[in-house]
Amino acid sequence: MTQPAAGSGTLWSAVVLGGGDPGDPFAAAHGVAVKALLPVGGEPMALHVLRALRGSGRVARVAYVGPTLPDMDPLIDERVTDHGTLLSNLEAGVEQLSRAGLASGARVLVVTADIPLVTPEQIADVLASAPPDAGLVYPVVRRSECERAYPGVKRTYARLREDTFTGGNLFLLDPGLIGQFLPRLREVLAARKAPLRLAGLIGPGVLVKLLTRRLTVPELEARVSTILGVKARALITPHAAIGTDVDKETDLTLVEAQLGHTVSG
Repeated sequence: MTQPAAGSGTLWSAVVLGGGDPGDPFAAAHGVAVKALLPVGGEPMALHVLRALRGSGRVARVAYVGPTLPDMDPLIDERVTDHGTLLSNLEAGVEQLSRAGLASGARVLVVTADIPLVTPEQIADVLASAPPDAGLVYPVVRRSECERAYPGVKRTYARLREDTFTGGNLFLLDPGLIGQFLPRLREVLAARKAPLRLAGLIGPGVLVKLLTRRLTVPELEARVSTILGVKARALITPHAAIGTDVDKETDLTLVEAQLGHTVSG
């Protein structure tokens, strides 16, 4: 497990992933082209995320990948066309920031546009806590934190020796390493529905430990680092909103209730 980094004055550049499948039935049911534009509290879901980034005081530049609405545009510096897949959009967003100019050694914050409950304070805390020596930092949230913040919330969890966690919907990366680990990450994602192939990538020993809840966070970090070829670290955060994305109607009901609104039919 990583420990908080010293110093908190660095300004970051961010990529917001707001693209999606134009045939997404969830988005279509609410009359929008992609999920990121789905109305939450009467405003596009992505607008809540953009405000949190800007309000954090830690983000100097934002690249947005995907279609936008006029209310979002003032909060975006670089607009990037949706390339159709998550990893292609990630690559396009980081490349756009690099072309616009990134300081040597600067890392990039990548955020999905479907976590409308995230707050400026939570963004600032994650950035201040990010270990400085990792090429990839991935926040995770304890199940107990998620259920305390949002009783009844349904998420996908992994049970490790230390606790049970869900993954966050943002991460930090060294843009100079993206060409190194994206091909491996694509390979892992392509194998996710082929158990034998995935087991071969993860390693049978690690997989057995994971299934028997004996795998530790440091062991998982080490294996991910080996698979992707970069130094990867997990950052345990108490902020349940980071692990609470909107993928279905029950998620939408949850965030509307949290924001004090009622879902409109």
